[in-house]
Amino acid sequence: MDLVQVHRWISEQSYWAAGVPMETLRRALEHSIGFAGFIGTRQVAFARVTTDRATFAYLADVFVDGDYHGLGYSKILMEAVLAHPDLQGLRRFVLATRDAHDLYRRYGFTPLKSPDLFMEIHRPDIYRT
Repeated sequence: MDLVQVHRWISEQSYWAAGVPMETLRRALEHSIGFAGFIGTRQVAFARVTTDRATFAYLADVFVDGDYHGLGYSKILMEAVLAHPDLQGLRRFVLATRDAHDLYRRYGFTPLKSPDLFMEIHRPDIYRT
């Protein structure tokens, strides 16, 4: 996995983690299951799942290089994520997205059935301070 490339994508091009420090991303990946898509030796896609491997998972940092948008790589990535043996039989698998609802809907993700049950501490500018 090309962590330098992943950091460039996430810190410079994502809306959800702009400015994330490399060390923070490295720690996040160490405590997650990482997925990378390659064409030859060039990494073109990335995702990670934070999970207890028994009941719960959170899909995060899904990214496909802009040069490869619209070519099906996000679907291949999602199929790999959902086929991973440590992510089978989970009671809850969640994600947050601003613009890829159609992609995730294909794989069974739906809006929260009971959003009133969920709470969060959200610090959207934490990497900018």
